[in-house]
Amino acid sequence: MSYAELKKRRRSDYGFILEYRTRWSDNDMYAHLNNSIYSFLFDSVINAYLIEACGLDPLTSDQIGLVVHSHCDFFGSVAYPAIVDLALRVNKLGKSSVTYEVAVFEHGADDVRAVGAFIHVFVDRKVNRPAPQGLSPSMRRGLEKIMKKEVSKL
Repeated sequence: MSYAELKKRRRSDYGFILEYRTRWSDNDMYAHLNNSIYSFLFDSVINAYLIEACGLDPLTSDQIGLVVHSHCDFFGSVAYPAIVDLALRVNKLGKSSVTYEVAVFEHGADDVRAVGAFIHVFVDRKVNRPAPQGLSPSMRRGLEKIMKKEVSKL
């Protein structure tokens, strides 16, 4: 995905949105959200969705998601006391892996501030290896609900 295409993202491109109120401690010495906060935000919106829509219980579920890759492209800054919308979708769903896309939008602004990717590999909690059957059925059903829509090109 090109930088220019990511910069065109809108809230309507995503299937789940979570509101986050920034904190004073999120800012760095340059008076904007520290880069590390974006990883925290991505992890938070993804896990909120997994808990709410996919039946994940972080303490007891048989499968857990391990992060194997993440990155973020920045298009504009956000600073405390902003309220942001964390927008989530699934770009790719494998047998045991999920590639998410997360976008950060500031309330009152249409332009995306950041877009990132986050890849989970779901593993059996006891052995830390992917389960032979892959994702649990409830996890797969929940993730399919926010799968990006394919657009046919003629």
